[in-house]
Amino acid sequence: MKKKFTIYLFSTLALLFAFSSINLEAQSQSDTKKPIKYKKARALQTSTAKKMAKVYEALEEVDDAGEPKPDMETVLSVLTELRNNKDELKSYDRSVMWNAWAYVYMTDGKYPQAMDAYTKLMNEPEVTIGLRNGAILALAQLNLAQENYQKGIQLILQWMDEVETVTAQSWSLLGQAYFAINNFRKSMSSLETAISLAEEEGYKPRESWYQLLAGCISELKEEIGEKESLLRQRDIFEILVNLYPKKLYFIQLGGVYGQLGRERDYMITLKAAYQKDFLDKESEYLALAQLLLLNKNPYWAAEVLVSGQQKIVTTVETVVDEVTKEETKIEKTGPVVRDTEKNLKTLADAWRMAQEIDKAIPILERAAKMSKDGKSYVLLGNLYLSEDKVQDAVGAIKKGLEKGKIKDLSQVYLTLGQAHFELEEFDEAKKNFRIAARDKKKKIKTQANNWIKYTENEEIRVKNLALRRDYIQMNSSSS
Repeated sequence: MKKKFTIYLFSTLALLFAFSSINLEAQSQSDTKKPIKYKKARALQTSTAKKMAKVYEALEEVDDAGEPKPDMETVLSVLTELRNNKDELKSYDRSVMWNAWAYVYMTDGKYPQAMDAYTKLMNEPEVTIGLRNGAILALAQLNLAQENYQKGIQLILQWMDEVETVTAQSWSLLGQAYFAINNFRKSMSSLETAISLAEEEGYKPRESWYQLLAGCISELKEEIGEKESLLRQRDIFEILVNLYPKKLYFIQLGGVYGQLGRERDYMITLKAAYQKDFLDKESEYLALAQLLLLNKNPYWAAEVLVSGQQKIVTTVETVVDEVTKEETKIEKTGPVVRDTEKNLKTLADAWRMAQEIDKAIPILERAAKMSKDGKSYVLLGNLYLSEDKVQDAVGAIKKGLEKGKIKDLSQVYLTLGQAHFELEEFDEAKKNFRIAARDKKKKIKTQANNWIKYTENEEIRVKNLALRRDYIQMNSSSS
């Protein structure tokens, strides 16, 4: 498409006939030279026009499938003949020839030769305004490609001075050039102009313009202030997620919300990315789950983690040989959210907070088996107790005490005593309550002693009930 458009441009400019002209003063090597008056259009000599028509036809050749297949042999033959006889051509004819040579060099990746051809075109006194301005802009782009940024900027500014309408595209090109030389202020101004003009011209500004603008703001953070920088970046990323919805922009927008302390907006942004199936890293799933938990959405948090466990991805890991120090890349396929103890505990907590205890218990059982301490088993015991699975609660808590490394041991013994109490294992209950009563904290000590008294009373009550039941049964039998 780009090649056909360029060919069309060549032929249009070369064969256009018009007699109106405007004055443009070209910079000359000597101030004593008379300013050149460039015309909008000129006519080629008949012989040159015929030869250029052959060039354009050869460039437009296609193969049997309709794909471009220019006849470069003909193109080069005709253009070489014209160049060999360039002194016999009129100035305008030479400018058209140099323009064609520049195109040929450009498509062949011979940028220095293309730049030379454009320079020769511009030096022709009878070059038309359209060809000259096109050459200036092309030279600017070629200089930028060759990392001659200052020269590129100079040519863009020159082009802007000479054309009637400066487009959004050219402002964006200038913004990219300024960014390359670390002039972020001018780059930002140019890109903002490009975006504004594009909107006025009725089309969507380019994605790369917003990206570069965000980069400028980041680089100017110290100058404009961190908070102002974040607010401006937020505005850009909000536009990007709407115009160009990609994972990167959702993550960047979420990160900005996080830095601004807008945790709910951070959560909403990550959730939107999750719903679009953009998330593919464990850290992203865990971050969203934590944000959902913080915002009291435990059921959604659990659903997100389960989804991460079910999503299979292929990752590439670099392994370094300890002896040879050689690096080897290994592909691994597995779930995004791994079944680690920490992840399983987070999932169990989410289900527990969502009051889905029946889903939390099996998850926590797996986490407890993997744990190096007894905390998970103690928590599992509490869940069992809340579901009236008292015998399971006793077993889990005891396993937790065996593994050790538990804080608030007195509270654990208090809970274990309560479980034995529910099973009417009063001696075991009192034993655990007495251990809890040794705690230095007055609150725990008081609770434990109260439970001891309550257990003793309950034990007496149960024994009396048993005696009364035995007495009734005995009398019933004798009668």
